[in-house]
Order: sequence, then structure tokens, then C-alpha cells
Amino acid sequence: MSLLELLIVSALIVLAYVTAVWILSIALRNASIIDIFWGLGFVLLTWVYFLLADGYDGRSILISVLVSVWGLRLSIHIARRNRGQPEDRRYARMRENAGAAFWWRSYITVFLLQGALLWAISMPLLAAQNAISPDGFRIWDFLALVVWEIGFLFEAGGDWQLARFKSDPANVGKVMDRGLWRFTRHPNYFGDATMWWAFFIIAAHTTDGWITVFSPIIMTFLLMRVSGVTMLERDLKRSKSGYAEYVGSTSSFVPWLPRRSG
Repeated sequence: MSLLELLIVSALIVLAYVTAVWILSIALRNASIIDIFWGLGFVLLTWVYFLLADGYDGRSILISVLVSVWGLRLSIHIARRNRGQPEDRRYARMRENAGAAFWWRSYITVFLLQGALLWAISMPLLAAQNAISPDGFRIWDFLALVVWEIGFLFEAGGDWQLARFKSDPANVGKVMDRGLWRFTRHPNYFGDATMWWAFFIIAAHTTDGWITVFSPIIMTFLLMRVSGVTMLERDLKRSKSGYAEYVGSTSSFVPWLPRRSG
């Protein structure tokens, strides 16, 4: 299958995928489910590329397995976290502002937008699996695996530590500043971004794979400035006492040694 055909087929699959999730969100009256299906969307696409692309099988298996572990863990974690919870306040606010028009506006501004991002960000996965050369593993693949493991440690480990912290009633209203959270205020977001740089490293040493550098840049920007750090901290500074001190002593994204708060 040609590259153009792969791009068209994958775009149509993403369109069908987010449309199905949108229909489900209408039935449940909960647009938050798109967050659960975000990671699963990449798992779907990486296996579509695996089946349809004609690149080196070893590299295709490597990146498909890594993406699947990342995406499945993330989706399961979000599903467990959101179970029994009301619709996320971001979407609830949009629903209130849009009124009766929310059902179709959400399709454009939430589901189609995330579908477009999903498709664009997945390009390193396509590049890595569609390249015939090199036809074997290189040092960059092993480097990518190490980078991915670091990212997975921070994302999965950070989520696990935070879940344990919140499960203790004694910690209600307290700031999580232990474990990985002692070195970065957002170890899970840092880990997520790091894994996408690992996927890019796998793609970068294939023919024209370096062009997909926009993918980890977009993902890192989203995590730092759009739906991640900036949005979350805006709320935490208002709702949690002691968070300002935590901000003053702890790196916001890239892990670093704690510093004295001014």
C-alpha cells in the first residue's frame, strides 16, 4: 500500500473511531469518555499501520508493542480514575455554554479536533513501520527503548503514587510532594512526553522519518501548555493550600532536585 493510501485509510479509520465515541458520549451524556479513548486510538492506529505498511517487521513489532503498552495502560488508568465521577468540568462548562447545541458542537470542537490531533501525532508510528530501510535494528532503536522505559517509569509510576496518596483519607487537602512528585510537579506528563520522543527516535533514523519531529513537539506542547500543566495548575493554585510553596520548590516538568522555596 502506498504512503498516500495509508494516510487516507488511517484518516478514515480515525474519523469512524471518534464518531463512534461521540455517539457513545451522547448516549451517556458524558463527553469525558474521549479522554479514555485517546490512548486506545493510538493503539488502534499503530496496529493498522502494522497490518498495512510494508516496513521492517522487527521495527514494526517494537513500536507497536511499546505504543500498545503505553496506550492501554493510560486508557485503563483514566477509566478507573473516572469511574463513578461526573463529566469533567471542562466539558461540563462547554455543555452549559452551548446548551441544546452541545451535541453537534462537541463533535466538532472535541471529537473531530482530538481525532485530527490523534492522526497527526501518530505519524512517527507510520513512518517507522512503512520504512524498508534500515532492515535491522540500529543503536537508535535501543536508545529509544531506554528513553521509553524512563518515560514509562515516570508516567505509570507517577500515576500509581498519586493514586495511593489520594486513597489515604489522611491526605485529603494535602499536596502530593513525595516519590517522583518530589522532583517534578507532573511526573506523569513528563513521562508521557518522553515516550513520544522515544517513538520519534525509532522513526527518525528511517527514510524521511525525521520529518515527523512535529509529533513529539505537539504532544509536549499540549501536555505543558494546553490540556496538562497550565490548566491543572491554574485550578490547584486556587484549591489547594500549600501548592504555591510546592511550586516554588519543585520543577514544573523536567525532573530536578528540589530547591528551597523563596
